[in-house]
Parts: sequence; structure tokens; C-alpha cells
Amino acid sequence: MKKTTLFWLFISFFFVLLSSLQAKDKYKDNYSCSECHEKIYEEYKSSYHSHGYFNDILHRKIADKVSVKKYDCATCHMPMANNLKDIVTGKARPDKNNKTHTDAVSCYFCHTIAYVKKAHRFNINVKAKQAENYKPSLYGRLENPDHNDKHSSVKNPIYAKKVCTGCHSHKLNENNVTIFHAMNEKQNSEECIKCHMPEVQGGADKINKRARMHHASHKFLGIHDASFRKKGVDINVTAEGDSVKIMMYNKMPHPLIIQSARAKYLKIEIRRKNKILWRNYQMDPREDKQSYFAASFTKEGKPIVIPYHATAGKIHNLAAKETKTLHYKTPLLKKEDTIMVSFYVQLAKKDCAQAVNLDGTDLMKPMLIKKVILKL
Repeated sequence: MKKTTLFWLFISFFFVLLSSLQAKDKYKDNYSCSECHEKIYEEYKSSYHSHGYFNDILHRKIADKVSVKKYDCATCHMPMANNLKDIVTGKARPDKNNKTHTDAVSCYFCHTIAYVKKAHRFNINVKAKQAENYKPSLYGRLENPDHNDKHSSVKNPIYAKKVCTGCHSHKLNENNVTIFHAMNEKQNSEECIKCHMPEVQGGADKINKRARMHHASHKFLGIHDASFRKKGVDINVTAEGDSVKIMMYNKMPHPLIIQSARAKYLKIEIRRKNKILWRNYQMDPREDKQSYFAASFTKEGKPIVIPYHATAGKIHNLAAKETKTLHYKTPLLKKEDTIMVSFYVQLAKKDCAQAVNLDGTDLMKPMLIKKVILKL
């Protein structure tokens, strides 16, 4: 047999073997998506879907406070782990050298959800069964999606209806206490997509075969974006005599507080000739109970901070589309007094930050949501 023939036989065998190995390795890591979806990949990298156990200190410290053996947060925060069952049950720990662990809420995970099953404690994302030795099918909302050598593409109606409800609906702990609640049973993902994934310029693919003009942003805009967080709540201030009224309207289709680690609150100051005449609290925003929005939990009657083992909980909240009017008695107001109302969020409220030792981080630092000034 000629050397040339042997050479081509070897090359053919090598590519057949390589193709077979790749076909069995169904998981596509986040970076591999950038080859065709460069812009979307850059958007995704700036999002908090790309944050998980290894690069979100608040999440990691809370998870470790719950247990240093089991990591059952992985169901939503490390959903593509190739040993998910072992991670959740404590037979294995998160591995920073494992791509299926470090990819967090990965592109491949979100785009292979076949449907969402409603359940009591939390909803369950049911993954599509991918045929062995065939390239996977990825789902989305696009009409006539393109196929490529990495995957086929399919439009799935769940991506306009229920895809967000798998992780963002609700979570009950082992004692059936609600520790996370963002969506009710009648809501669908269209409301989420409209706000958090707005249409932006440019097609979804680097090679835009169908000349699409727009795609859904994969930044998943949220509380970390200063311009985005201004949009959620309207604040109206009125004053007369010795009283101030503040009307708050939650424009969002979900409650003001959905995560138990966070707090949102008002800082109200009345100034007269550049001096502070009155404020709603002196040292700690928790002093003003009506404008401090947060969750609290107890275990068998005693206060606890991390709600994983709580037996009861309550929350001071502003429900979706709800209006509340806050009333304050103040010194007698005069013309040219200035009332300044600032609305803040703490990603880690004070007691939570202390419980998980977040000293030296900016997570307790208040972030301004909105400021309203009334000049009398």
C-alpha cells in the first residue's frame, strides 16, 4: 500500500474518531458560543447569569453558611454540572477546574430547556434529551433560526411563556417557608423578557444570514445597572404644614423585594438654609420601619438571618403594581425648605453581611435607585 494512501487513511480515521468524541461530549461551554454569537457572548459575560459559586462572593458565602458539604443551590446556580446529583447531595463539591461548574447559568443550559414543570417547593427545568452521536438542538424564540455545525436550532413556544419560571418563580425551604418569590402562577416569561432582555441592534449571529436587525439583549439587566433600576418605582412627594407624604408605586410585575439578602429603603431629609432640619432615621435605616423593605425569618421563634432552616418568615414589601403612601410628622415647614428623598438598595443588608462575614466588600454599600427633590 502506498504511503500516500496510508496517510489519508490515517487522517480519515483521526477525524472520524475526533467527530465521535465530540458528538458524545454534548455540553457546549459558554466560550464556544462566542465563535458565532460574539456580541451575545459579550453581553452574557457582563450579566449575572454568568456569576455563580466561584465569582459571586455573596452567593458562595451564603451557600457555604448553609452547608460546607451539600450545595443544593446548584439546581439553579450550577445547573449544567455533569455530577449535579452528587453536588446537591454532598457526595462532591464545586470544582473550579470543571467547565460545567464554572459556567454558572450557562448558555447551553438556558437553550436546552424543553419545558418547565410546576412543583411545590420550586419549579423544575426539564432538559431536552439529546440523541447520542448527534449534534444537539438548541431552543429559542427566533423565527426560522439558523443551523450550524455545532447545533441545530428550534423555535420553542416555552421561550415566550415559561422559560424564566424554572428558576425565577419561587423557592420554599425544607420547612415550606418561602425564601424567594418573584412570579405568580399566572405570569409568563414575556413580561420578564420585555424588561430584562430588551431588543437591541444587530443580529444574533456574527454571520447574519437572514439580515436580522435586532436581537434580545443577553445582559439580563437588573439591579446592578444604574439606569435600569431607576425604572422600577415611581416616587411622588407632597408636603403641607407639619406633614410629608411619600407615594411609592411599584411599576414592576414582581414584588419590590424578592431576595432575602437584600434591603431597599428611603432616606428622607428636610433641609433649611443648607442645614438638616429633620430626617427619617439617625444612624440606621431600620429605624424607620415603614420605609425599610426587607425579609426577616425565625427558627422556632428565634431570629435567624440565613433562611434555609427557617420555620417562619415575614416580609415588608411592595407588591407588583402596588401603591403605598408613607406619612411623616415633621417640624412645621416653611417656604424654600427642601425635601430630599433618596431610594437605596443594599445587595447584602447589614445583618446578612455580618452573618457571612462580608467585611471589605462593597455589598453593604447603598446603591442609589432614585432621588426626588421637592423645593417648597
